[in-house]
Amino acid sequence: MGMGSKMEGPSTPAIRRDPYEVLSVSRDSTDQEIKTAYRKLALKYHPDKNASNPEASELFKEVAYSYSILSDPEKRRQYDSAGFEALDADSMDMEIDLSNLGTVNTVFAALFSKLGVPIKTTISANVLEEALNGTVTVRPLPIGTSVSGKVDKQCAHFFGVTINEQQAESGIVIRVTSTAQSKFKLLYFEQDVNGGYGLALQEDSEKAGKVTSAGMYFLHFQVYRMDSTVNALAMAKDPEGAFFKRLEGLQPCEVSELKPGTHIFAVYGDNFFKTASYTIEAVCAKSYEDTTQKLKDIEAQILRKRNELRQFETEYRKALARYQEVTDRYTQEKQSVDELLKQRDSIHSSFTIAKPTNINGSGSNLSNGSSSKISGEESPGEDGGSDGKDKSGKKKWFNLNLRGSDKRLI
Repeated sequence: MGMGSKMEGPSTPAIRRDPYEVLSVSRDSTDQEIKTAYRKLALKYHPDKNASNPEASELFKEVAYSYSILSDPEKRRQYDSAGFEALDADSMDMEIDLSNLGTVNTVFAALFSKLGVPIKTTISANVLEEALNGTVTVRPLPIGTSVSGKVDKQCAHFFGVTINEQQAESGIVIRVTSTAQSKFKLLYFEQDVNGGYGLALQEDSEKAGKVTSAGMYFLHFQVYRMDSTVNALAMAKDPEGAFFKRLEGLQPCEVSELKPGTHIFAVYGDNFFKTASYTIEAVCAKSYEDTTQKLKDIEAQILRKRNELRQFETEYRKALARYQEVTDRYTQEKQSVDELLKQRDSIHSSFTIAKPTNINGSGSNLSNGSSSKISGEESPGEDGGSDGKDKSGKKKWFNLNLRGSDKRLI
């Protein structure tokens, strides 16, 4: 698997190398070791810092692609067991860097996003580097309060949320909404060993009714986030079966609880051209115990439903294949019945339509049978001579009368 192989997708490196080799980590490396290696290499090769070095852009793409495999437990397992071949179906699932996209491509990306196509974007290297160096401005966000603002594209506003032991035990929720339906990312940073902040979690905004929103829920049990790109890829690959993949985008969040202390969050402007309007709020779950339990229950139901759909998909596809089979037979049987009835009608027609007359055959018989009546009408006297006798009698009677009249005259 260490050998390079060609990649088909346009968003991936031209040549794929072993992701462990690319990130310079061992196969038994922890998630944190992989994350640390990725951050260092991503900052080193980011196009923002290497505008005059075209090779750096390819190296950055390779680093990002490798991290997208090793940072995902399922993809890492697939790669460890079967190499790149097991990941080819997911090769479209890549992120783009808007700061290095160019004006024309940004316009196209914005158009596709407007049409509802989810486009994953990466975070600007400048933001990540400033956070890692600890040079960002952090504004306080007390529990139970909210802050509204506008953040420029590919920039971030940082907030510090300080929680005590009781609040940490009850659970914390961080939510961001935008009534302007802006695109943004909600980021969570962990304290780095060097004193800066390293990116640990990110949530892309999703449209929910008339607003866009994103949230992080640290409630001491496994919570889930919905990755809409999974549904988009499923729709592209199999539009008819996309429904069955609708819940596959439900992915477990990496962090489920926060310890007492100050935690750093940020709102990152992810609009293509304009600033992003937002409202961020920090909530203690103590006041929302019923809501917390409902969330736990509904996500458990969704997970069960996802398993049911996986089984039902198999049944559905079998039934669909059977339906196609009987539909084809229905069409064939209908054609067969139509043809049989057509032949029957044709046979019936041979009895009801007169044949052409034959002069030497039946035509003469018909003339003999009909001419006797016709000639009798036209030539009286040929039927036994009765008409002839009547005429001769009339003649004699006429003659007698004439003679009698002559005698009287004499």
